Amino acid sequence: MMYYLYHIPGKKIGVTNDVEGRVVDQQGYNWNEFELLAIDEDISYISNLELELQEKFGYKVDQKLYKDLFNNNNKKLNNMRINVTEATTTFPCPINKLKGQLMDELGMQWETDHGDFTITNQTINWIMANVKTSMYNKDRCYIYNKALAKFFDRDPHRNITIGATHKADIERVNKKHFSNQDELVDYYYNKGVKCDDCGENIFECIREWADERGLYDKGDPKTQYIKLMEETGEIGRAILKEDTDEIIDGIGDAVVVLTNLAELCGVSIEECIQEAYNVISKRTGKMVNGTFVKDQPVTSYGRATITKEKLFRLCLLLE
Repeated sequence: MMYYLYHIPGKKIGVTNDVEGRVVDQQGYNWNEFELLAIDEDISYISNLELELQEKFGYKVDQKLYKDLFNNNNKKLNNMRINVTEATTTFPCPINKLKGQLMDELGMQWETDHGDFTITNQTINWIMANVKTSMYNKDRCYIYNKALAKFFDRDPHRNITIGATHKADIERVNKKHFSNQDELVDYYYNKGVKCDDCGENIFECIREWADERGLYDKGDPKTQYIKLMEETGEIGRAILKEDTDEIIDGIGDAVVVLTNLAELCGVSIEECIQEAYNVISKRTGKMVNGTFVKDQPVTSYGRATITKEKLFRLCLLLE
């Protein structure tokens, strides 16, 4: 189930699992009169974020968390006899049967020393990518609670967990003015390049991979820039050799490095791409020797303004 954190400017911030029914039909707002601040399958995350943003925006702060009012999702795992220790959560089945059993537990929660976790499609994808077979019993498998907690807590990349994950993404969504909730959900699910292994946004998987290896804790933008230069050199060599496989490998490696470089600089690769496209989409120009050359305005040069009259005089002098 999806939960929507919505903002009616000057009025309130709230959470619902039915935007159209709650905000449009019941409260009478048009789709262009409110904005979405976050979308997530994790009711605990969205509930806490609601109170945090209510306080930040200066609205009345609810006395109870949304999840505590939504009784249907305030449940624990009850169809699986899981074993929770400080370090791990162990599931009573082999890995090849785990996904099906987890799907039967959607919306359920369990507690650990590292926080409360909710079974969502995203959680299941993470579990299936990181679960290990028990060394004591091949019919049991386990995950590390701390690693799952890091996955749950990785801000700022969990503002929206289905495709759009940053401020720029949210702004683009709000500008689209969806006519109904189905259009909105379809937009998120169909947005972005997906990982072949888990089906999630590929950039999110790259960030998770890097974060698990300590790149963001110990990494440095300068070293990532040097790495990027190495990768571009490999792309150049591959182009000269006309080696398609190496070209694909080099470009892919460069994208990974750029993703991590953006993260270390405090921005997202998606935001960088979007900002770049916002600029180039408005450019005009022409192809010159295999390269697109943008039209240059003739109204300014450096700090000096060049009028058409000055340009005409300059041409006369050159003659």
